[in-house]
Amino acid sequence: MRIFTPNNVVAKSRFWYFMSQLKMKKSSGETVYYGQNFSIWLRYDSRSGTHNMYGEYWDLTTADMGARRRARAHSTQIVKVEEIALDSQPTVKHFHDSKIKFPLPHRVLRRQHKPRFTTKRPNTFS
Repeated sequence: MRIFTPNNVVAKSRFWYFMSQLKMKKSSGETVYYGQNFSIWLRYDSRSGTHNMYGEYWDLTTADMGARRRARAHSTQIVKVEEIALDSQPTVKHFHDSKIKFPLPHRVLRRQHKPRFTTKRPNTFS
């Protein structure tokens, strides 16, 4: 079942709504997430006109596109969603590394972890 929603909470709610129509309870069912590459073709209406768009995304669900554009949900039409090979595009290929690291710029200490009196200024960019 594919459900297109703006976020994960709405997706779970809609999923269990449709499962309850099939007389399935949450205690006997389970939602399973898995990561894959998705290619998405969609058409949406913006303030300046109608746009056709193609994008490839590495994400847990296909519901990710709901938040990426400023278009309203009722003006977005998803034409096609496909699972694609892991090595298709260089823009998403760098996310396949299991040892990927992201920088942590400007880490500010929270008040409870700050020293009360110290002789040096805090260094938040190290």
